[in-house]
Amino acid sequence: MKTVNGQEVIQVFEAWSPKKLACMDNDPIGLAIGTLNKPVSKVLVTLDVNEAVANEAIEKGCELIIAHHPPIFRRLANIRTDHPAGRLYEKLIKHDIAVYAAHTNLDVAEGGVNDLLADALQLKNRSILEETYAENLLKLAVFIPTANAQALREALAKAGAGRIGDYEACSYTTTGEGRFRALAGANPFVGSVGELHVEEEVKVEVVFPESIKGRVLKAMLTSHPYEEPAYDVIRLEQQTNVMGLGRVGYLTKDMTLQQFAEFVKQQLDVPAVRVVGDLQSKVSKVALVGGDGNKYIYAAKRVGADVFLTGDMYFHTAQDAQAIDLQIVDPGHHVEKVMIAGVAKKMAELCEDKKYLVEFIQSTIHTEPFLFV
Repeated sequence: MKTVNGQEVIQVFEAWSPKKLACMDNDPIGLAIGTLNKPVSKVLVTLDVNEAVANEAIEKGCELIIAHHPPIFRRLANIRTDHPAGRLYEKLIKHDIAVYAAHTNLDVAEGGVNDLLADALQLKNRSILEETYAENLLKLAVFIPTANAQALREALAKAGAGRIGDYEACSYTTTGEGRFRALAGANPFVGSVGELHVEEEVKVEVVFPESIKGRVLKAMLTSHPYEEPAYDVIRLEQQTNVMGLGRVGYLTKDMTLQQFAEFVKQQLDVPAVRVVGDLQSKVSKVALVGGDGNKYIYAAKRVGADVFLTGDMYFHTAQDAQAIDLQIVDPGHHVEKVMIAGVAKKMAELCEDKKYLVEFIQSTIHTEPFLFV
């Protein structure tokens, strides 16, 4: 096993939940406090960062905290250590505990907050509620001597090119003739300087998402025998890696709204929920958004959801939902606590695969501010 620093831990995290997935303007994600340029052996995973969580991190010897809710959400005018927020920041800095926040990017990521909520509710046949991210597909067409084509195809596949749905190493090859004349100063792989050369070549074509363009081109150039490979990179109309906020799915069995509300309380471990709608109506199709999903009621209605589960439902938005005959179950914002166990488990698995010697600890601090009486 390899000892690691904070940068290496976060590189693993961002490969799973990259910052580019964030879908809120100026979402304060990333490193919020401290430095990642230090050894890290224990990471505390938490929904929120308050003084009790900071004390927990100190007690358990954690050098890094990964949180869902950013500890610095609004622009700071000052850091006064006689105020609660300033006292928190001071404590974290004095104990050299870094804090990294993954907010809406973790909501969108596959296996992130919204998928974890859908897992808890056992939703099947899932889809995205609202698309927020997609990448353009690019096509690489490269010309290479026939004898070198297989090594090129293998290198491109290893770099991630040629992935289409549930298939990998997809490519297309056509045969032909390549012609060129090497000029003075060249060092041709085939042919001679000053002579027109004809070579049996193939054209290998592969598609790949734009985000890995650099990696794919590097693999192509490294594995190609020519000094100056001939190739085209073409932007396609198709998109890939479509991701988004919220999930839509079906319950394993139909319920009444009353039964669904009780099911939510049980599965998400909350003492109470707020409900809009007829308690005896049937619920089968569920849309959900972790946290504040008020602006997605019309998206939930468009996909034909019987009920929309989200937190922090505003009074007037609840009236709007009622007017469009959309039922609501609001279990509160704190149900996003599902990310604590989910992130700790996912990161432990990813780091185990890399043989990283780092432990992910689930915070046990209850950060729900509301009491239900």
